[in-house]
Amino acid sequence: MNPIALMLFVIIVVITLIITYWAAKRTNTTSEFYTAGGGLTGWQNGLAIAGDYLSAASFLGIAGAIALTGFDGFFYSIGYLVAYLVVLYIVAEPLRNLGKYTIADMINARFDQKKVRGVAALSTITIVIFYMIAQLVGAGALIQLLLGIDYWLAVLIVGVMMTIYVLFGGMTATSWVQIIKAVLLMLGTVVISFLVLAKFNFNILTMFDEIKTLTPLGEKYINPGVKYTNSLDTISMMAALVLGTAGLPHILMRFFTVKDAKTARSSVVTATWVIGIFYILTIFLGFGAAAFVGAADIMEANTAGNMAAPLLAHALGGDFLMSFVSAVAFATILAVVAGLVLSGASAFAHDIYGQIIKKGKVTEKQQMKAARYASVAVAILSIILALFAQKMNVAFLVSLAFCVAASANLPVIIFTIYWKKFNTAGAITGVITGLVTALVLVAISPSVLNPDPGVAILTGTAIFPLTNPAIVSIPAGFLGAFIGTILSTKRDEKKYAEVIVKANTGMK
Repeated sequence: MNPIALMLFVIIVVITLIITYWAAKRTNTTSEFYTAGGGLTGWQNGLAIAGDYLSAASFLGIAGAIALTGFDGFFYSIGYLVAYLVVLYIVAEPLRNLGKYTIADMINARFDQKKVRGVAALSTITIVIFYMIAQLVGAGALIQLLLGIDYWLAVLIVGVMMTIYVLFGGMTATSWVQIIKAVLLMLGTVVISFLVLAKFNFNILTMFDEIKTLTPLGEKYINPGVKYTNSLDTISMMAALVLGTAGLPHILMRFFTVKDAKTARSSVVTATWVIGIFYILTIFLGFGAAAFVGAADIMEANTAGNMAAPLLAHALGGDFLMSFVSAVAFATILAVVAGLVLSGASAFAHDIYGQIIKKGKVTEKQQMKAARYASVAVAILSIILALFAQKMNVAFLVSLAFCVAASANLPVIIFTIYWKKFNTAGAITGVITGLVTALVLVAISPSVLNPDPGVAILTGTAIFPLTNPAIVSIPAGFLGAFIGTILSTKRDEKKYAEVIVKANTGMK
């Protein structure tokens, strides 16, 4: 066991527990639990969004993907960054003006139907579970490498920690852990990138030229086509990344933590700058790992490449830098999974329990109790599923969550805001069509079925050829919403004028 790593891990845990204790004293109502009472400033929420977004997939998964597959791994960085333009220009302001705690609140501003709220909550919980698995897989691999404990125990430790943050500190604790973690993550990434550039005499052109001779892939390393040999697969994956962010419940939930739409926009701008700089620096993380660690050692530590960044830190800065980077990655995972648990719990406690089962007749105490029970349930389910996904790349797992978000949530969000004829039937069929299509196609894709034992979750021949089905499931979601609206005889247009005014002005 690395004593430096253990010390830094303990420091991270102590700091986050102190924040949780502080936040717990300020979390007495459902508004404070779900959205920190709407009291975050633009820069605070911007950093928290960046902290939420820069997950294990970004730091561990993308670095590994670039190290092992070169340019194809960088597709993730491009997609994640461009996605924020969709959020900024289409979703952020209307969502903040129409919603209260969840995506279902925003949709129900136009359609006051239990069925709509129910399917929206179901979609949210599904996406949260997908995303949670990715974070816990990254956490398990990281702690297993650093502290020498079993994977299952590492996953359990993270699961218990994240549950504590949510149970006691709510959104306030989660937000401040994300802010601190975002700053530390950027610091670690900048330091590693500086050390990588120093190895190439601070010349980026030299780095690109020499990397071709330092990897087994040679010239292919800096060209697309190593991993994604099928152009449709590449387009499908990019569609999921670019459009998925605008449907991710734990990201969209953050827009309810500020006081108005103007602050929501400024928080997205702050987040975009932080995220943009980070994703540019992932090139140095990936190239550095390929050059100074090597594909063989990366895959020996973790077959999916998830340990590329910590191994690069060790190669360039020894035990201390590796321990620091790993501790920051650990904080990254804790912060993100806490946000995910919170969004999943709010979907159940606020939407399903509070609005559907109790028909809105629920006390603050009852809803808080339901939210905490739901937090534990989401955490337990995610831990169990993560134990079976150890060998999967976390960036890839997250891309599947993005696919479900873009297919099930985005069509309904856009049509709710911008289509006058959109109705309740369209909202329900849109969510269900997108959700079911994405899940079924993933289940019969090469991501789940592979003829070679141990390569995928199950051994068998894939029926659907693409690893990410977004190119089919996203249009299916929009088409389902359109057809459901057209075929329904019921019209819900009378609230549209009110929704348009609220979405654009914030008037209540």
